[in-house]
Amino acid sequence: MDKANVTNVTIRPEEAAHFSSLAREWWNPKGPMASLHQVNPVRLRFIREAIDRHWGGDIRSAKPLDGKTALDVGCGAGLVCEPLARLGAAVTGVDASGENIGVASAHAEGAGLDIRYMTGELASLDIGQFDLVTSLEVIEHVADKPAFLRDLAARLAPGGLMVLSTPNRTLASRALLVEAAEAVGYVPRGTHDWNDFITPEELDGLLADVGLMMGAPRGITWRPGKGMHLSGDLSLNYIVEIRQV
Repeated sequence: MDKANVTNVTIRPEEAAHFSSLAREWWNPKGPMASLHQVNPVRLRFIREAIDRHWGGDIRSAKPLDGKTALDVGCGAGLVCEPLARLGAAVTGVDASGENIGVASAHAEGAGLDIRYMTGELASLDIGQFDLVTSLEVIEHVADKPAFLRDLAARLAPGGLMVLSTPNRTLASRALLVEAAEAVGYVPRGTHDWNDFITPEELDGLLADVGLMMGAPRGITWRPGKGMHLSGDLSLNYIVEIRQV
């Protein structure tokens, strides 16, 4: 953290330690983070469509974020930051894990991408505001969800766009995303606590409290023959675009 006198209000040290232990495997599509590699194209498709809707850009443009700034909070080793940079954005990635940030920085450098990476509590970092703010599969890991969303809202520039994704708290998500997924090694053990999952209705209420409005959520699900895809089924994961009220 940049300022020693700032108290963490969202970072859980045990969560940071858990993901730090996985840092060097983050970019291995067949390693312990394989599930993120599988879901990432689906999330990025949603983000691209949200960008085009929000700014009315050319859907054929290779760089719809040219001239815009983007912030990815809970960026891990940069799986979302790098595609956003390739879409033309000036990207900042923030994560609680210094190990993740080290791997992210090295990977971006090797890919020839200029991405600013920082470690610490979001509220303590003097980084300004951004046209696009993303935080994917993160809110279920934070200690204080209202404080976390308040901090995200403070980083969103006027007229900006936010995209969040998270598991839903349902019986199906407990059985499949926690119990089954960890039992077969699809996600590392200890990754999720089902009690920390948040429903779309709960998220909508928390966002309203910080002056943000949630669009219609899309489900992220898996089906034999189709793989991971966007759907109307919100029972496992969902992703949503958010704007200022």
